[in-house]
Amino acid sequence: MQIQGKAYRVCIYIGEGDRHRGRPLYMALVEFLRQEGASGATVSRGLAGFGAHSRIHTATVLALSTDLPVIVEWIDAVEQVERLLPQIRAMVDDGLITLEEVQVVQYGAGRRPDPLSQPVGDLMHSATTVAADASVEEVLNLLLERGYRCLPVADGEERLVGIITAGDLLERAGLRARLGLQEALSGEEMRAQLLALQRSGLRARDIMTHPAITVEAGDTLRTAVARMQEFGLKRLPVVDEEHRVVGLFSRIDVLRAVEYHRGGQEPEAFAPLQGASVAELMVPDAPVVSPGAKLAQVLEALEANRRRRVIVVDDRRRVLGIITDGD
Repeated sequence: MQIQGKAYRVCIYIGEGDRHRGRPLYMALVEFLRQEGASGATVSRGLAGFGAHSRIHTATVLALSTDLPVIVEWIDAVEQVERLLPQIRAMVDDGLITLEEVQVVQYGAGRRPDPLSQPVGDLMHSATTVAADASVEEVLNLLLERGYRCLPVADGEERLVGIITAGDLLERAGLRARLGLQEALSGEEMRAQLLALQRSGLRARDIMTHPAITVEAGDTLRTAVARMQEFGLKRLPVVDEEHRVVGLFSRIDVLRAVEYHRGGQEPEAFAPLQGASVAELMVPDAPVVSPGAKLAQVLEALEANRRRRVIVVDDRRRVLGIITDGD
């Protein structure tokens, strides 16, 4: 599972002697998180501390058998934490649980010489689905609250039946502005938009794109990229063998994968100079590709210096065009 940027850190403060169904609670928590596909968890054993009962627990020689404090720390994607935290709370009868937002800079299982050969399942994000009979108003609210750009539509058994994109909302639901510009709407415009959606009676099934183009978790990134290119898509739902939704995969995941496995250095900070000439401001080492370059070569060039731009040149180095990560 891919994690980068905004995430949640959950810290669970319990005692070493706490049990869950006859087993140490800290092990029950870790095993539960692993079984549910969490990104990872760490258990730390404290030297001393006290909790709600005000009893001091210590690891001094005089009290080696004392119930020592234990901390289970878990960092994961926002959607994953929101899904699993209620069950974690039900398992912890006596202890403290904290939740805070963090920024994940890097998370990976090791670099590979050919990043496009790794499975989609290693990089996909957890996915939130909506039912086919969900109202368009519900769909819009969920997209705006979570910051999503698409939502898979699933049946009662989480099997994929379609997908709703920002384009679907604009074209079929009559949205007044694309998702990225919703914040620019005035309060009156937003209320009018929501009222129009309510009156339309439209449901997710009425505006979704179906059948949705998908990829399986075991497919390689190269396969996913080829599918995106073939159908002109930015995101793909990830499904299992029974067509149940298991995640989402986007073009930015591909770029991050190439960037991570290259192991490049961060670009130097650059402050534009007022009155500087074009020659002083230009980037002399801009990545270039030929018109016949393969998609894998373009992806590598896009991440060559992290500017997300590649210049297309002919055999005489004359500029023919430019490719961005959006293309």
